[in-house]
Amino acid sequence: MNEIGCVIAFDFGLKRIGIAAGDTLTRTAAPRPAIKVGAQGPDWNAIAREVQALHPQLLIVGAPYNVDDSPGALASAALAFAGELERRFGLAVARVDERFSSLEAGARLKVQRAAGQRGRIRREHVDSAAAAVILERWLAGEGQEK
Repeated sequence: MNEIGCVIAFDFGLKRIGIAAGDTLTRTAAPRPAIKVGAQGPDWNAIAREVQALHPQLLIVGAPYNVDDSPGALASAALAFAGELERRFGLAVARVDERFSSLEAGARLKVQRAAGQRGRIRREHVDSAAAAVILERWLAGEGQEK
C-alpha cells in the first residue's frame, strides 16, 4: 500500500449513505454521521463538508454483489455514485466488495450495546458502521491495486 493517508468510505444506499473515515497510518476506520438521500439524490453538500473537513487522498465505495458473485440490485447506482464522487472531488475512487457488510456492522453494534458501550441502534448507525467495515476491508488489501 502506498502512503495514502486519510481515506473516506461510503456505503451507498437509496435512503442513506453511510460514511466512515480512517487512515493508512493507524489502519483504523471510524463511522461518521450518515447522510440522507432525498428525491434529488445524495446530499452532495454534506458529502462536500466531509471531504473538506477530512482532506482524504482516496475515496472508497462499497460495490454490491450477490452471494453468487453477480452484481447486486444497487450495483449500477453505486457505480454511478462512485463516478460522481470522482468527478466532483477530483479524487481517485476505489471499490470494495460490500457483501454482508451491513450484517457484520449490525452484529458489531449489538455487541457494543450488550456491553453497555452504546445506546439504541438506529439504521443510520448501521449504515456508517457498514462503511467502516468496507474501509477496514480496503485497509486489509481488498480492492487495492497489487
